[in-house]
Amino acid sequence: MPAPRWTRQTKHAARGLRASGVLAALLLLVSAHPLPAQADAGGGTKVEVTAAASLTTVETAGEKPLMGWSSWSLEAYPKYNPDGVASWLTEANLLAQADAMAEKLKPYGYEYINMDGGWYASFDEYGRPVPDAAKFPNGMKYVADYIHDKGLKFGMYSEVGLLKAAYGDGTGTVHGAPECHLSDVAYPDLRVTSGFSGHAYKINFGTACGQAYVSSLADQFGEWGVDFLKLDGVGPGSYRNGDNYDNTQDVAAWSQALQDTGRSIRFVLSWSLSPRHVETWKQYTNGWRIDNDVECHCSTLVKWGTRLKDRWNDVVQWIPHAGPGHWNDLDSMNIGNGAMDGLTEAERQSVATLWAIESANYYMGDDLTKLDSFGLSLLTNKEVIAVNQAGNPAKPLSQATPQQTWYARNADGSYTVALFNLADSSASVTANWDELGITGAASVRDLWSRTDLGKVSGSFSDTLPAHGSRLLRITPPRQAASTPTMPGALHATASTSSSVTLAWEPSWRRDGGLPRYSIYVNGTKAASSDLTATTITGLQPGTTYSFTVVAEGPKHLTSSAPSKALELTTPAAGGPTDYEAEAGGNTLTGEAIVKNCSGCSGSKRVGSIGSGSSLTFQGVTAPRDGTYLMKVNLLDGDSGRKAQVSVNGTSFELPVGGNNENDWNAPQTVTVPVRLTAGANTIGFGNPDAAIYDIDKITL
Repeated sequence: MPAPRWTRQTKHAARGLRASGVLAALLLLVSAHPLPAQADAGGGTKVEVTAAASLTTVETAGEKPLMGWSSWSLEAYPKYNPDGVASWLTEANLLAQADAMAEKLKPYGYEYINMDGGWYASFDEYGRPVPDAAKFPNGMKYVADYIHDKGLKFGMYSEVGLLKAAYGDGTGTVHGAPECHLSDVAYPDLRVTSGFSGHAYKINFGTACGQAYVSSLADQFGEWGVDFLKLDGVGPGSYRNGDNYDNTQDVAAWSQALQDTGRSIRFVLSWSLSPRHVETWKQYTNGWRIDNDVECHCSTLVKWGTRLKDRWNDVVQWIPHAGPGHWNDLDSMNIGNGAMDGLTEAERQSVATLWAIESANYYMGDDLTKLDSFGLSLLTNKEVIAVNQAGNPAKPLSQATPQQTWYARNADGSYTVALFNLADSSASVTANWDELGITGAASVRDLWSRTDLGKVSGSFSDTLPAHGSRLLRITPPRQAASTPTMPGALHATASTSSSVTLAWEPSWRRDGGLPRYSIYVNGTKAASSDLTATTITGLQPGTTYSFTVVAEGPKHLTSSAPSKALELTTPAAGGPTDYEAEAGGNTLTGEAIVKNCSGCSGSKRVGSIGSGSSLTFQGVTAPRDGTYLMKVNLLDGDSGRKAQVSVNGTSFELPVGGNNENDWNAPQTVTVPVRLTAGANTIGFGNPDAAIYDIDKITL
């Protein structure tokens, strides 16, 4: 059974959805059953299948982020593929990369040589892929053995579902299960699945033949000596939604099959996975791609403004889910050869910095035989690698401007801090100690230059070039073992006319003890909490309050300095008030238009905003001048989009992660502080350069 010529045109067409609509739930987590039931459009019986939680690859692989290399960037690079996408992928080229890794990068922890799509040319009578003999004359076992002999690991690629070319006429049988024909593996109506449009039939896991087929593929990979599997086109995600594109059963089946091989095989999903099913991904896999490919398919491997810069926005909703056994995958970091990568040195360092501080899978897509000296210095900086391997993802203090501070507190009480200037011109970026929870003069070390910068009080600032970065380790002054540090990043998450809900970063004690928190309102203690969030009640409508939090040590004998104060004004009596996007008094410009929305209030939303089109809410009232919380109900079926929000003419950026399912009927919310004046205010949403999310309503 010949395989069709391998292409990702459908994948890039799907990415075009970035221009079609907008958002759904910033950190929306919808737990899925291990093998959720699927609707049977063919008229069969709906079958619930479950799998034991012990059958997971998480137990045996992925305790730390992967370090290695993937072939896809070079397969997608036109200069290396004159005969079409993936024509570069051959045994000789792949093993040359293994030789280069073993020589230059293995001493620093890099170990995976991961082969992407384009390795097979046909399918055997069992529906299993057969390596392209013209490309791999010695077969996959030889390739794996060669890589293993270098002290490295070998990665394999497969697509979700039963590929149509593998199915053929359906009369073939499953290897190891002769009672199962390939027609038994698919549904009777041959419904399709996969983010790659038209590539595959959906597997029917309501019969034993579905699992048997997946196991036959995993067994083949295991016999070859595979150490890693990327399963591509997986939904929910890959810009697909609906029952036919729900591949949670496939993921569970592959997890079981890989474990049954007896090998420790790291299992990663692609592409643009849905955050609404993150609990399933965490249970059964070692990682997931958060977004589309980074490659630009142009004269260089990547471009800063083509997909790459989106990672700073799109990763945020995934940060809480990274941890031992399962890591966020931001795709290849192509930073090893400036001329080939298409990035400035500042951009290359920023990419490596983001991948490092996020503890993302740390792998490159460059030609390892052509690394330049700067690229090699980035890839072999042991202090930066240690940040990545520590498995402690950082998060931004704010993304209201392109000048951003990202931070993570380490187990020893120090902080990893990255400063980013994501603007197109140089700018100053500042890390303020009181926002991080640091008091006194802290020791600062630059990890890229491996230089101690001395003790610094109050803040650290630097003027960074366009798209530039600094990566720092900040060590606060030593305190008594039982004295807690100052709570950081105090912010509000909700408000009514009589209450405010607060949250903050936890305090830290050298003795490992957990502090208790005292919450102060206008300088008077109002509440205590053992948690890092609380709701203050009994407040007055339309009133401005100042909130601080103090961490208390054992028996209240020690305490921290007060947190940085947060000032917030409560809504008027009866508030907060909803303002519908489709309301007649609002102003829509350009292509912005009212659309139907099954999940929206009033069953309407405003879409096609951005790229010069805008939505402006008129007559948003406030009882007095002050900072209020604005909740935005929005929709984004993409990986994430960024709006420019204008409040009475003053603008800030509001990026939000999407659902990756092309679902524009499931609102999600994000809450952000805005400064209003007494009386009527205008609040606008737009972006001169790109499409933003759709808007259901705002609430203040």
